[in-house]
Amino acid sequence: MPDLVTIVQTAGIIGLTAIIFAESGLFFGFFLPGDSLLFTAGYLASQGFFNIYLLVPLMVVAAIAGDSVGYWTGKKVGPLLFTRPDSFLFSQKRVQEAKLFFERYGALSIIIARFIPAVRTFTPIVAGVAGMEYKKFLTYNVVGGLIWGAGFPIAGYFLGSVVPDADRYVLPIVGLIIVVSFVPFVKPYIAYLRGK
Repeated sequence: MPDLVTIVQTAGIIGLTAIIFAESGLFFGFFLPGDSLLFTAGYLASQGFFNIYLLVPLMVVAAIAGDSVGYWTGKKVGPLLFTRPDSFLFSQKRVQEAKLFFERYGALSIIIARFIPAVRTFTPIVAGVAGMEYKKFLTYNVVGGLIWGAGFPIAGYFLGSVVPDADRYVLPIVGLIIVVSFVPFVKPYIAYLRGK
């Protein structure tokens, strides 16, 4: 696993803002580890590397703006998205997963998808393709962006501020975040294997 502390420190607040924006709504951002980066950035803020009062609003705005760009991309590109071939920066499988996820959870998928890697990138795009009313989308987008974009950095900041020798716990917690975020992918796979 790459050293997330080094990645976040190297990216800085501008780079981190760009990453969160890209992962939230640009189709090539599906491979970026947003949850763990946000948590690590919050921890680093507790150590004085970032200003938490600047970090949190920037992450929330980047998350909301990224999803909005994703929505309008889906709205404008529409069905062409579902015929685009796979490439290094694009995965048709992820688009299909997001489509099924959106169909299952409806507007709530905009909030829930924030916590599922890859799905969070494509769900706003699918919402645009599906013609979801933008006002409704924006409401769920803002709620999800606030919970996700503020929640993870604040959790990391809290850990670093309250727990002695918190640096010993950052890597295990980040590992747990990654494992938990992939649970939604594992459950359908297990159900598929049982059905065989």
